[in-house]
Amino acid sequence: MEKINSILSDEEYISYLEKNKNNEECRIFCHHDITHFLDVSRIAWILNLEENLNLDKEVVYAASLLHDIGRWQEYEMNINHEIASADLAENILNKYEFTEKQKHMILTAIRNHRSKENTDNISRIIYTADKLSRPCFNCAAIDKCKRFKDGEKPKLLY
Repeated sequence: MEKINSILSDEEYISYLEKNKNNEECRIFCHHDITHFLDVSRIAWILNLEENLNLDKEVVYAASLLHDIGRWQEYEMNINHEIASADLAENILNKYEFTEKQKHMILTAIRNHRSKENTDNISRIIYTADKLSRPCFNCAAIDKCKRFKDGEKPKLLY
C-alpha cells in the first residue's frame, strides 16, 4: 500500500480535501471527505474479496480515495465532479508509478462512479461501495434526502 500512503500524504490531494471541506461547511447532507473516501475504499475491497474479482488492492483503494476529489469544482465551476475528479486524479496517479493499465482502470472507475450501468468490475464496485458507505441510518437530514423520498428506510449492509 505504498502508493496509497503516498496519495494520502500528497500535498495536492490534501489541498483538494480542504477545498471539498470548505465548500461543504454548511452542507446538511453527506460530506465528501477522507472518512467517506476510506469507507468507500474498505467496502469496495470487501466487495472485491466477496466476489473473488482479484482486483489489485492499490487500484481499488486509489479509485476509492480519488473518486470525489473534484467535488469542489462542481460547487465552484459547475463541472460534473466525476469528470473533475478523474482529471485531478490523473495528475496524482502520474506521480506514483501506477502502470498505464492501472491508471486506465482507476480513471474509468472514477468517471463511472455515478452510473448503475457499469460493466467493468472496478467501476461497479466503486459505484456500489459509494452508495453503501453512507451512514443514512444516523442522518439528521434523512427527511430531506432524495434517496429516501418515497419513504424507503436505510439499511446497513457493510
